[in-house]
Amino acid sequence: MQRDEIYQLLKQKYGFDEFRPGQYQVISDLLAGQDVLAVLPTGTGKSLIYQFAGTLLPGLVVVISPLISLMQDQVAHLNYQGEKQVAALTSQVDFQTRQLTLRQLPQLKFLFVSPEMLKQPAVLTAIQRVKLALLVVDEAHCISTWGPDFRPDYLGLGQLKQQLGSPLTLMLTATATAQVRQDIVQQLQVPQAQQVIYSMNRPNIYLAVANLSNEADKRERLRQLLTTAATPAIVYFSSKKQTELIAEWLRSTTNLRVAAYHAGLSAEDRFKIQQQYMTGQLDVICATSAFGMGLNKADVRLVIHYHLPTTLADYVQEIGRAGRDGQQSLAVLLYAPGDEQLVRNLNELTMASANQIQADYQRFQQQQPVPDELAAVLQFYWEHHYSVSQVVDIFDARQRQKQRELQQLLAYIQTADCRRAILMSHFGEATVPHREACCQLAGGAIPLAELGLTAGSVTTTPTTTSWKSLLDQLFLQKI
Repeated sequence: MQRDEIYQLLKQKYGFDEFRPGQYQVISDLLAGQDVLAVLPTGTGKSLIYQFAGTLLPGLVVVISPLISLMQDQVAHLNYQGEKQVAALTSQVDFQTRQLTLRQLPQLKFLFVSPEMLKQPAVLTAIQRVKLALLVVDEAHCISTWGPDFRPDYLGLGQLKQQLGSPLTLMLTATATAQVRQDIVQQLQVPQAQQVIYSMNRPNIYLAVANLSNEADKRERLRQLLTTAATPAIVYFSSKKQTELIAEWLRSTTNLRVAAYHAGLSAEDRFKIQQQYMTGQLDVICATSAFGMGLNKADVRLVIHYHLPTTLADYVQEIGRAGRDGQQSLAVLLYAPGDEQLVRNLNELTMASANQIQADYQRFQQQQPVPDELAAVLQFYWEHHYSVSQVVDIFDARQRQKQRELQQLLAYIQTADCRRAILMSHFGEATVPHREACCQLAGGAIPLAELGLTAGSVTTTPTTTSWKSLLDQLFLQKI
């Protein structure tokens, strides 16, 4: 397909005159039959790439996605765009609906699945029977970060890809160090994949850290930021309970319109909150990290981390949900001594000692049932004929990596130098000279006025949709 024809389709189908950075290059490589690993910043429209390529390539597009809420949002978004031949297979789908979806695969254009669902014999067999246009691994960094000790079925994707006939493969992520990129292409067995890599740097996002004494000070700084800085805002938490508690506290102590968002909400409630936020009916979302994946809101002005992210890569992904319109935005990380213990606690949830691993191997040999989540993870390794010593080494290496990642995060918090330089260096990029609109240096105040980000100084343009479009989307969600 010629360049002019591609741009004509972009205009006719999606209403855009230009591609965002990286989109055209990735689409061109896919249309030329090349596997592609694309590392594109948050907000550059990665989902449009597989939607666009899927329109041109005959067959089914299978999108491997990590979260049920993300899959539901992606299906709803495609429905909203008028694409009806799309479905998601998740653990929340009942048996009859799953069977119906599998029978209708030849009529579908997009299918969203998790790695765990894809490996189910009935699902894998059904997909093997249809022509595949493209296999997409969304959030591909999960192969490296989740695969070893949390969701090892990510490590089996290379074998599943072979069982599907090694289809054309697209790997998408917003952040990946050189090591993570190597892990992705190695595990998916695509050593010749084209790598399209763009800088993670978002110069329009001012970087700041608030070093505070305790939890009470952190709450007060949160309220101060939200009432003095421009909104819309997202506040990230590690706990579903905390999203609700702080959202209620903000509603009672400010005039802000605030809602909590997390995976424990029903799909209907999540959809309603997203729509309210998109249309300017909410000022602040208190959310867990799942909020924002796939969210196409361009005018988020402020992202605050109330709890620490687990890694710098996660932090870059999450703050990247601010300023997608290219306008000045602000990212603030709130830190009080001891906050890192929560990250350590989360890391320990996936830890396994040599004794635990040996004991679980005995369970497997005795064909006893899987009793808990750790055994479910280890089951993957036993079924793939790993030795106990190999698994011990894998878990030890992953825990050492998590400790390094926490130290890198703390170095970002505690630095007296340019914070952007630390982030760019972490991803192997050449740093840029520090400037006043770059980041807050140690001891400095956040220059809201100079940045044009004082409350009320920014006029937002809510995303508006016609009542017919909203009714169509609501109806499709109920089907």
